[in-house]
Amino acid sequence: PNYDSVLSLYNNPFNSTDLICEKSHTQQFAQTFLPAFFWIVFLTGTLGNALVIFVYWTYRYRKSITDRYLLHLAIADLLLVFTLPFWAKAASDGWTLKNVMCKILNSMYKINFYSCMLFLTSISFDRYITIVRAMKAKNSKRKRLLCSKLVCFGVWLIATALCIPEIVYSESKQVSNTTTCKMVYPATVTRTTKVTVLALKIAIGFLLPLFVMVTCYAFIIHTLLQGKRSQKHKSLKIIIVIITAFLLSQLPYNGILLVKTINAYTMVIYDCKTSDNIDFGFQVTQSIAFLHSCLNPFLYVFAGERFRKALFKALENVTHWTGKSREQSSFIYDSQDGSSNKSSALLGR
Repeated sequence: PNYDSVLSLYNNPFNSTDLICEKSHTQQFAQTFLPAFFWIVFLTGTLGNALVIFVYWTYRYRKSITDRYLLHLAIADLLLVFTLPFWAKAASDGWTLKNVMCKILNSMYKINFYSCMLFLTSISFDRYITIVRAMKAKNSKRKRLLCSKLVCFGVWLIATALCIPEIVYSESKQVSNTTTCKMVYPATVTRTTKVTVLALKIAIGFLLPLFVMVTCYAFIIHTLLQGKRSQKHKSLKIIIVIITAFLLSQLPYNGILLVKTINAYTMVIYDCKTSDNIDFGFQVTQSIAFLHSCLNPFLYVFAGERFRKALFKALENVTHWTGKSREQSSFIYDSQDGSSNKSSALLGR
């Protein structure tokens, strides 16, 4: 099994014990658990996010600024899960693709991972403006629409900039008897530079989104508690679920990533058992972090009333289309009338 190919997802070029320790526990986990898990996340994430993109691009209901962020979030999630079948293959059989694919997949995974976090940040800030600063939001809607386009462009630009090391230094490398896809820094890059880059990624990819989300939703909760309507209390429940899902999926992974970053500079952890346990925990928490790409459509989109209506309309149209096709292929003389009646019933006419 190619454990190093999976580890390349974590960008861990620092741990000196990796070259001398036999990590059979972590390797066995990578071979038996990760391929099946990656395929499950790929299938569910593809279905949910593709459905979001289909509904947003097909049905011309009035869309908000948050809707624009949700569309970009779904695109980022979809592109992220598209890389998982390749990592599933690498976890079970080793890296078998060319060097250019190593660069593309490693950078593509990270670009979309960071863009997801930043779009979640943008969504929370837009909800803060809409709910807490309602009058200001109403008076500056056109300006905010323009700003949202710039924000989307900025998010993709920042995410790409954060992944320049993956684009430049990712390569296929022969390790022992296997070929791996991992980041290989040249000798001229100092340890301090590596740690600084990793710390910057943690700050922008997790700490900043966490701070903005907690702050914005705290103000939103305070504002909603002033109201008496049941709809506002429903919004409170959704907010609590969103924050809880974000913390449970991202905090463990980034916590261990922070430990590895600190250790990369201090080299406190030097025994093989501790190193193996940390790498094992890293793979488990990384897998949990992937789940957020499956949950986002349900947390942010399917809970919205307008989107649900558009989704139901899409399902009705698909049902009507398939039903009409079956009727037309049955060679029954009254198929046209039957199809028309079925359409009327579905649309509530």
